[in-house]
Amino acid sequence: MLQKLKEKILNRKAKIGIIGLGYVGLPLAINFSKGGFKVYGIDIDKDRVSRLNRGTSYILDVPSSDIKAALKDKTLMATTDFSAIKYLDAVIICVPTPLYKTKEPDVSYIVSAVEHIKKYMKKGQIVVLESTTYPGTTEEVMLPILESTGLKEGKDFYLAFSPERIDPSNKKYHTKNTPKIIGGISRQSTEIAKLLYEQVIDTIISVSSSKVAEMVKLLENTFRIVNIGMVNELMLMCDRLGIDVWEVIDAAKTKPYGFMPFYPGPGVGGHCIPVDPIYLSWKARMHGFEARFIDLSSHVNSQMPYYVVDKITEGLNCYGKPLRCAKVLVIGVAYKKDVKDLRESPALEIVDILMKKGALVSYYDPYLPYLKIHNINLKGVKFNKAAFKDSDCVVIITDHSNVDYKFIAENSKLVVDTRNVLKDIKDRSNIVRL
Repeated sequence: MLQKLKEKILNRKAKIGIIGLGYVGLPLAINFSKGGFKVYGIDIDKDRVSRLNRGTSYILDVPSSDIKAALKDKTLMATTDFSAIKYLDAVIICVPTPLYKTKEPDVSYIVSAVEHIKKYMKKGQIVVLESTTYPGTTEEVMLPILESTGLKEGKDFYLAFSPERIDPSNKKYHTKNTPKIIGGISRQSTEIAKLLYEQVIDTIISVSSSKVAEMVKLLENTFRIVNIGMVNELMLMCDRLGIDVWEVIDAAKTKPYGFMPFYPGPGVGGHCIPVDPIYLSWKARMHGFEARFIDLSSHVNSQMPYYVVDKITEGLNCYGKPLRCAKVLVIGVAYKKDVKDLRESPALEIVDILMKKGALVSYYDPYLPYLKIHNINLKGVKFNKAAFKDSDCVVIITDHSNVDYKFIAENSKLVVDTRNVLKDIKDRSNIVRL
């Protein structure tokens, strides 16, 4: 059975299913499609499926031309019907893994996907989880569900974890050239998963187990949140000491060893960095270990939106203007530059705090023309001189590449720059930086 699956993969006869066609699943589906495999994209979102089958992409990193080419070659088909699983040789799960309000992991999307697989699975299939989760999910949650069919992992089917490493808007690293981590429940599962991904990804790194692979992903993002938390705390300290933190970082990064620059900002966003370390912290608590370093970093970063609002308030006070009823224009609401993704964006909390304090908030984001905060619909303003001159304060939250920041500085009474994008502006009399 193992040899038969290997031959199908090597001959490009294996049919691949991707459950979840978001920022992770769709680029992966296109990658397998370009590699000569027939791909079935499965998603519960009818609108997504309809758009894909019309040849329209909804993700910036995947051009519609790639979708149309795959449809023309008949190497991609999108569907909401999970019964397609019974025709597949490999099923890859790329579904969301959010947090409950209690800050506990929500693996319900994974469980739902696995239940669908269980219903239609057959002997000889490989199942791979890519969704970021806590160490043990593949073995402790997925494996019992799949083996409840009477089939045995490593003999009748294969199960592995391979953490997604998607960095939206990154022009240098994408799905194909980003090294891929593979960890199977059994040796056979690691072997077959490695072979599968080797067909479409340049570099594959095998590890000893699915738990190790799960931990790798959490280490990567915990490393980032801890360092971001540290530099945000350093920024708060420098503010008290009257020191320019940006100058400090620029000088420190000239050291050719032992230092990696991280930069302060209005908070952290996206699905990974704010969420993944909490998964790890939760799992540690289940084993009687308090991840104090991680929890402290998350706390520091979560306070940054309040610090930004304080800076806005201080800047307005210098002009004799209270925050209440002040016209505040927010530039950029996506969680990071050059994406149209709002997940966990610090801009949302900043806008919420400003509105609760009585500010009259408007926003501009070239990727997001509409925004909804607590059932209040906001429409983005036009990027023109009138919008900036009419505002009491302009706040740069997300530093999109296609925005003219010099124009903003020249036409605004007051600018709060949380990203240091105005560092080269000579006249900084109307600019407040973090």
